[in-house]
Amino acid sequence: MAWSLQMKTLKNKDLEKNIPKKTLAENSLNEDHKLLVQWYEKNKRSLPWRISKDPYKIWLSEVMLQQTTVTAVIPYYDKFLNLFPTVQHLADAAENEVMAAWAGLGYYSRARNLHKAAKHLAENGFPKTAAGLIEFPGFGPYTSRAVASIAFGERVGVLDGNVIRVLSRRHGLHLEWWNNKPRQELQTLSDHLALLGAPEKTNQGLMELGATVCTPKKVMCILCPWSSKCVARKNDAVELLPLKKARKKTEIWVWKPIVAIKDKKVALVKNDYAPFLKNQLIFPGQISMEKNKPKDCKLRHSITHHDIFIQVELKKNLAGTNLHWVNLSELKKVNPSSLLQKVLGQVL
Repeated sequence: MAWSLQMKTLKNKDLEKNIPKKTLAENSLNEDHKLLVQWYEKNKRSLPWRISKDPYKIWLSEVMLQQTTVTAVIPYYDKFLNLFPTVQHLADAAENEVMAAWAGLGYYSRARNLHKAAKHLAENGFPKTAAGLIEFPGFGPYTSRAVASIAFGERVGVLDGNVIRVLSRRHGLHLEWWNNKPRQELQTLSDHLALLGAPEKTNQGLMELGATVCTPKKVMCILCPWSSKCVARKNDAVELLPLKKARKKTEIWVWKPIVAIKDKKVALVKNDYAPFLKNQLIFPGQISMEKNKPKDCKLRHSITHHDIFIQVELKKNLAGTNLHWVNLSELKKVNPSSLLQKVLGQVL
């Protein structure tokens, strides 16, 4: 196990050992916890996944919310639950049905892991601890802790972008949170707060605070329950925290996909040659990383830090044992990425 849940067995006196001394000198965690829970109860948004304690619905929302805003997620969430109302329905569905329902949310490995985990969870039920949940595909430290605390009340803290921002500012922590040791310091703080009670409110309160008040740019300190205690605010360092992780350098790729169509079917291969959409079905072709952007290339697409310039080649005939011939009408179900649709649009 990459992390442990031993913190939940510690007594309050033991908890203080791992908290940075400067935060202990500032105030008590008990008061922070009380103010946060009170604030959350009064100010929480009405969101569809907060209606019940169903671990499936909570899990689905947490997976969808990764890399996506609440406003964008809600219609997808409602649509997905209409198609797959229980974890058993999701487990019984075909993968292409799941991928089609996910189309538009991006990061399709999330949907594949969701489907894989559903098969195990439908058969064995949801473990009620983060330690049990993390064994399933797609359940990392954050997701397992979120589901365990919100659905089952386990006293474990969560750590996502919102929580990192809130805790870094509250305690004035100039930490390289993307590295293991500093990240664990923030995780410890989050765990301490959850241990003080009502972990479902504590964790959602931290995330809600980061999403609505202590935001990356438009900070509304006057609405924050911790405004009078915030170290970053006192030191005029709100905009400096959390520290910013250096972005991955953009890579320029020239992709030359081959589009072959016959009998209303298109040829695809399992992607083992391009750095994006790995292990998914894409068009066969060639790809190269370049130092400079190619001239006179009208078709362009971006996936994370990959800047892709596309030069489509249309072929009437294509042979090979590794080809998968897919109905054009089924392409979105096989691979819902807009990149494939963009390429296909050049030849149809």
